[in-house]
Amino acid sequence: MRGRTLTTAAAFLVVLAGCSGGGETNKGGLPIGVDDQPDSNPTITLPTPPPQSTPAPRPTSAKPTTAKPPAATAKVVVVPGRFGAEPAVQGLVAKYPLYYQALVSRNSDIVKTGFPAIFYAGTATDIEAAKDAGWLMRPPGSIVVIGTSKQPYGVVRVNLCRSQRLQWWNPKTRKFVVNAPKGTGEAIDMVRTGFGWTMYRMVRPIPAGINCATVRYPV
Repeated sequence: MRGRTLTTAAAFLVVLAGCSGGGETNKGGLPIGVDDQPDSNPTITLPTPPPQSTPAPRPTSAKPTTAKPPAATAKVVVVPGRFGAEPAVQGLVAKYPLYYQALVSRNSDIVKTGFPAIFYAGTATDIEAAKDAGWLMRPPGSIVVIGTSKQPYGVVRVNLCRSQRLQWWNPKTRKFVVNAPKGTGEAIDMVRTGFGWTMYRMVRPIPAGINCATVRYPV
Protein backbone atom coordinates (compact mmCIF):
# COMPACT_ATOMS: atom_id res chain seq x y z
CA MET A 1 0.00 0.00 0.00
CA ARG A 2 2.76 2.35 0.83
CA GLY A 3 4.51 1.58 -2.45
CA ARG A 4 1.44 2.62 -4.46
CA THR A 5 1.28 5.96 -2.66
CA LEU A 6 4.86 6.79 -3.47
CA THR A 7 4.37 5.91 -7.09
CA THR A 8 1.37 8.26 -7.37
CA ALA A 9 3.25 11.16 -5.77
CA ALA A 10 6.15 10.70 -8.14
CA ALA A 11 3.85 10.81 -11.15
CA PHE A 12 2.25 14.08 -9.92
CA LEU A 13 5.65 15.71 -9.64
CA VAL A 14 6.52 14.73 -13.20
CA VAL A 15 3.34 16.29 -14.56
CA LEU A 16 3.89 19.52 -12.57
CA ALA A 17 7.41 19.80 -13.92
CA GLY A 18 6.18 19.46 -17.50
CA CYS A 19 3.82 22.46 -17.05
CA SER A 20 6.61 24.73 -15.75
CA GLY A 21 8.98 25.21 -18.73
CA GLY A 22 11.68 27.86 -19.48
CA GLY A 23 12.31 31.01 -17.49
CA GLU A 24 8.87 32.56 -17.86
CA THR A 25 5.99 32.13 -15.48
CA ASN A 26 2.32 31.81 -16.48
CA LYS A 27 0.42 34.77 -15.12
CA GLY A 28 -2.95 33.68 -13.93
CA GLY A 29 -3.67 31.44 -16.91
CA LEU A 30 -2.85 33.99 -19.69
CA PRO A 31 -0.72 32.82 -22.58
CA ILE A 32 2.96 33.30 -22.02
CA GLY A 33 4.35 36.54 -23.45
CA VAL A 34 1.09 38.55 -23.12
CA ASP A 35 0.93 41.19 -20.36
CA ASP A 36 -2.36 41.83 -18.62
CA GLN A 37 -1.39 45.53 -18.27
CA PRO A 38 0.18 46.86 -21.49
CA ASP A 39 2.76 49.61 -21.18
CA SER A 40 0.84 52.08 -23.40
CA ASN A 41 -2.57 52.45 -24.96
CA PRO A 42 -2.79 51.79 -28.69
CA THR A 43 -3.07 54.81 -30.99
CA ILE A 44 -5.89 54.69 -33.51
CA THR A 45 -5.71 57.11 -36.46
CA LEU A 46 -9.00 57.84 -38.20
CA PRO A 47 -9.02 58.93 -41.84
CA THR A 48 -9.71 62.65 -42.43
CA PRO A 49 -13.09 63.14 -44.18
CA PRO A 50 -12.89 64.94 -47.51
CA PRO A 51 -14.05 68.59 -47.48
CA GLN A 52 -17.70 69.05 -48.35
CA SER A 53 -18.42 71.54 -51.07
CA THR A 54 -21.29 73.96 -50.46
CA PRO A 55 -23.89 73.60 -53.19
CA ALA A 56 -24.22 76.73 -55.27
CA PRO A 57 -27.65 78.41 -54.98
CA ARG A 58 -29.87 78.01 -57.92
CA PRO A 59 -30.26 81.18 -59.92
CA THR A 60 -33.69 82.71 -59.59
CA SER A 61 -35.20 84.74 -62.31
CA ALA A 62 -36.10 88.25 -61.22
CA LYS A 63 -39.77 89.04 -61.33
CA PRO A 64 -40.54 91.73 -63.85
CA THR A 65 -41.66 94.95 -62.25
CA THR A 66 -44.43 96.91 -63.80
CA ALA A 67 -44.17 100.64 -63.38
CA LYS A 68 -47.30 102.22 -62.01
CA PRO A 69 -48.79 104.93 -64.16
CA PRO A 70 -48.40 108.38 -62.65
CA ALA A 71 -51.38 109.58 -60.69
CA ALA A 72 -53.50 112.16 -62.40
CA THR A 73 -52.97 115.63 -61.02
CA ALA A 74 -55.57 118.34 -60.79
CA LYS A 75 -54.04 121.22 -62.69
CA VAL A 76 -54.72 124.74 -61.53
CA VAL A 77 -52.85 127.87 -62.56
CA VAL A 78 -52.35 130.57 -59.93
CA VAL A 79 -51.49 133.96 -61.44
CA PRO A 80 -50.05 136.26 -58.73
CA GLY A 81 -49.88 139.27 -61.04
CA ARG A 82 -48.03 142.25 -59.61
CA PHE A 83 -48.49 140.88 -56.08
CA GLY A 84 -46.08 137.98 -56.49
CA ALA A 85 -43.47 139.48 -54.15
CA GLU A 86 -45.81 139.48 -51.15
CA PRO A 87 -45.25 136.51 -48.77
CA ALA A 88 -48.99 135.95 -48.31
CA VAL A 89 -49.50 135.65 -52.07
CA GLN A 90 -46.53 133.31 -52.32
CA GLY A 91 -48.19 131.13 -49.70
CA LEU A 92 -51.39 131.14 -51.74
CA VAL A 93 -49.49 130.05 -54.85
CA ALA A 94 -48.01 127.14 -52.88
CA LYS A 95 -51.16 126.04 -51.05
CA TYR A 96 -54.00 126.60 -53.50
CA PRO A 97 -53.14 123.59 -55.71
CA LEU A 98 -53.63 121.28 -52.69
CA TYR A 99 -57.00 122.84 -52.01
CA TYR A 100 -57.99 122.43 -55.64
CA GLN A 101 -56.84 118.80 -55.56
CA ALA A 102 -59.17 118.22 -52.61
CA LEU A 103 -62.08 119.69 -54.58
CA VAL A 104 -61.38 117.62 -57.69
CA SER A 105 -60.99 114.36 -55.78
CA ARG A 106 -63.72 115.38 -53.32
CA ASN A 107 -61.43 114.35 -50.49
CA SER A 108 -61.09 116.87 -47.67
CA ASP A 109 -58.36 114.80 -45.99
CA ILE A 110 -55.90 116.38 -48.42
CA VAL A 111 -56.17 119.65 -46.48
CA LYS A 112 -56.45 118.02 -43.07
CA THR A 113 -52.77 118.57 -42.34
CA GLY A 114 -50.81 121.71 -43.11
CA PHE A 115 -53.94 123.88 -42.97
CA PRO A 116 -55.77 125.47 -40.02
CA ALA A 117 -58.68 123.46 -38.63
CA ILE A 118 -61.20 126.15 -39.59
CA PHE A 119 -60.14 125.93 -43.24
CA TYR A 120 -60.32 122.14 -43.21
CA ALA A 121 -63.79 122.22 -41.65
CA GLY A 122 -65.12 124.64 -44.26
CA THR A 123 -63.63 122.63 -47.11
CA ALA A 124 -65.07 119.38 -45.74
CA THR A 125 -68.55 120.95 -45.55
CA ASP A 126 -68.39 122.16 -49.16
CA ILE A 127 -67.16 118.79 -50.42
CA GLU A 128 -69.86 116.84 -48.59
CA ALA A 129 -72.53 119.12 -50.06
CA ALA A 130 -71.11 118.56 -53.55
CA LYS A 131 -71.11 114.80 -53.01
CA ASP A 132 -74.74 114.83 -51.91
CA ALA A 133 -75.71 116.84 -54.99
CA GLY A 134 -73.56 114.74 -57.32
CA TRP A 135 -71.46 117.72 -58.43
CA LEU A 136 -67.93 117.46 -59.80
CA MET A 137 -64.96 119.75 -60.33
CA ARG A 138 -63.62 119.70 -63.88
CA PRO A 139 -59.92 120.65 -64.20
CA PRO A 140 -58.03 122.57 -65.34
CA GLY A 141 -58.85 125.88 -63.75
CA SER A 142 -57.15 129.14 -62.84
CA ILE A 143 -57.26 132.00 -60.39
CA VAL A 144 -55.87 135.53 -60.78
CA VAL A 145 -54.86 137.67 -57.79
CA ILE A 146 -56.20 141.21 -58.16
CA GLY A 147 -55.46 142.75 -54.75
CA THR A 148 -54.40 142.35 -51.12
CA SER A 149 -55.27 144.11 -47.87
CA LYS A 150 -54.10 143.87 -44.28
CA GLN A 151 -56.58 142.72 -41.65
CA PRO A 152 -56.44 142.63 -37.82
CA TYR A 153 -54.27 140.10 -36.00
CA GLY A 154 -51.72 139.84 -38.80
CA VAL A 155 -54.18 138.46 -41.36
CA VAL A 156 -53.65 139.33 -45.03
CA ARG A 157 -56.72 139.15 -47.25
CA VAL A 158 -56.11 138.18 -50.87
CA ASN A 159 -58.74 139.15 -53.44
CA LEU A 160 -58.85 137.03 -56.56
CA CYS A 161 -60.97 135.95 -59.50
CA ARG A 162 -61.81 132.32 -60.23
CA SER A 163 -62.27 131.06 -63.76
CA GLN A 164 -65.46 129.33 -64.87
CA ARG A 165 -63.88 125.91 -64.44
CA LEU A 166 -63.42 126.51 -60.73
CA GLN A 167 -67.18 126.17 -60.33
CA TRP A 168 -68.93 122.88 -59.60
CA TRP A 169 -70.20 120.96 -62.60
CA ASN A 170 -73.59 119.21 -62.57
CA PRO A 171 -73.32 116.06 -64.74
CA LYS A 172 -77.11 115.63 -64.77
CA THR A 173 -77.79 118.98 -66.42
CA ARG A 174 -74.34 119.11 -68.05
CA LYS A 175 -73.96 122.70 -66.87
CA PHE A 176 -71.95 124.60 -64.29
CA VAL A 177 -73.83 125.19 -61.07
CA VAL A 178 -72.79 128.87 -61.27
CA ASN A 179 -72.70 130.24 -64.79
CA ALA A 180 -69.85 132.74 -64.82
CA PRO A 181 -68.06 133.00 -68.16
CA LYS A 182 -66.04 135.97 -66.83
CA GLY A 183 -65.27 134.26 -63.54
CA THR A 184 -66.35 134.99 -60.00
CA GLY A 185 -64.80 137.01 -57.20
CA GLU A 186 -63.27 135.36 -54.13
CA ALA A 187 -61.45 136.50 -50.99
CA ILE A 188 -59.18 134.31 -48.89
CA ASP A 189 -57.68 135.27 -45.54
CA MET A 190 -54.05 134.18 -45.19
CA VAL A 191 -52.16 133.69 -41.92
CA ARG A 192 -48.53 133.03 -41.12
CA THR A 193 -47.79 129.79 -39.25
CA GLY A 194 -44.69 127.80 -38.38
CA PHE A 195 -44.91 126.28 -41.86
CA GLY A 196 -45.16 129.64 -43.62
CA TRP A 197 -48.16 131.47 -45.01
CA THR A 198 -51.25 129.37 -45.51
CA MET A 199 -54.96 129.72 -46.27
CA TYR A 200 -56.98 130.45 -43.13
CA ARG A 201 -60.56 130.80 -44.35
CA MET A 202 -62.76 131.67 -47.30
CA VAL A 203 -64.38 135.04 -46.63
CA ARG A 204 -68.17 134.82 -46.54
CA PRO A 205 -70.00 136.74 -47.78
CA ILE A 206 -67.69 137.72 -50.60
CA PRO A 207 -66.59 141.34 -50.08
CA ALA A 208 -67.97 143.93 -52.46
CA GLY A 209 -65.73 145.64 -54.97
CA ILE A 210 -64.08 142.56 -56.50
CA ASN A 211 -64.52 143.08 -60.23
CA CYS A 212 -63.57 140.22 -62.57
CA ALA A 213 -65.09 141.64 -65.76
CA THR A 214 -61.76 142.45 -67.41
CA VAL A 215 -59.66 139.58 -66.02
CA ARG A 216 -58.02 137.27 -68.54
CA TYR A 217 -57.63 133.66 -67.42
CA PRO A 218 -54.90 131.36 -68.77
CA VAL A 219 -57.29 128.38 -68.66
